[in-house]
Amino acid sequence: MKGRTRMTRKLSRRAFLKGSLTAAASAAAVTPLARAADAAAGPSGEPLVTVINIADCTGCQECVHACRESNAGKFPRPQKPFPRMFPDRVPVEDWSDRKDVSDRLTPYNWLFIQQASAVINGEETLLTIPRRCMHCVNPPCVKLCPWGAAKQEVNGLSRIDSDICLGGSKCNKVCPWDIPQRQTGVGLYLDILPGLAGNGVMYKCDRCFQKIENGETPACIDACPEGVQTMGPKSEMVKKAKAMAKEMDGYLYGLDENGGTNTIYVSPVPFDQLAMETGKGVPHLDPVEDRMAQGTNLARAMIIAPLAGAAAAFGKFYKGMKEEDK
Repeated sequence: MKGRTRMTRKLSRRAFLKGSLTAAASAAAVTPLARAADAAAGPSGEPLVTVINIADCTGCQECVHACRESNAGKFPRPQKPFPRMFPDRVPVEDWSDRKDVSDRLTPYNWLFIQQASAVINGEETLLTIPRRCMHCVNPPCVKLCPWGAAKQEVNGLSRIDSDICLGGSKCNKVCPWDIPQRQTGVGLYLDILPGLAGNGVMYKCDRCFQKIENGETPACIDACPEGVQTMGPKSEMVKKAKAMAKEMDGYLYGLDENGGTNTIYVSPVPFDQLAMETGKGVPHLDPVEDRMAQGTNLARAMIIAPLAGAAAAFGKFYKGMKEEDK
């Protein structure tokens, strides 16, 4: 009986992979957007917003260490050697031998402290800024992911489902800050099309979503000895950020950028006067227009949505079948 059960599972899996998209299409009705209804929202039902006062940050990196410790179980464990990609120009992105890098975003480092210099009261001052995903109000990474792997929870926070991400890096390309980072040699692509698919999984801050679902706060907020970050319902946090900026005669970033984000920075100097190094994995703080307000992206999102739902359902189904076969 046990042998028959195992054979039945294998036959079902084979039949599904040969082209039964019916199950995926029907399951798409509840993925990925419907599943977000299970996530925790703020007590008021509003999106959760984080206010970050960079004037109070000392750059101690306690938040960085706490983030790593809290999310270690989510970090990639790649299989080597990596499959050869076709075409050859598809880059291998491997951070598995550089897990300790902490001065930029990587698949193993979802939060880092960025340094910026500015003139305050006539003196050049070094400011330190916790950087991670901005968690946009209308995130391009979610709306334009062709695999349905990026999702936005009802609490306004976005995350990438590593179980179904194929690492195509679309989320990185459409993100105004190039936040998501890829690790080769891990994920669903290894089972489906190891030479042709996306080449890994994309990783970024998910705001410790399991902690939030349990009524806790993200690890970085708990660990900060200076109380640099505050998280709460959007209306309260926007009011707090504006009051904080008014008190220090300061400036806000994130309230309007990219159509608004669920992260608001408060600075004692204008953000365009912050002198900082930027580059791959080291995001800027420049003005950003609303990318999802662009006609091309809106049209793409409408076309992608049903296909992404079906792709997400396929990924979940395949992953479940594989787990059962173990």
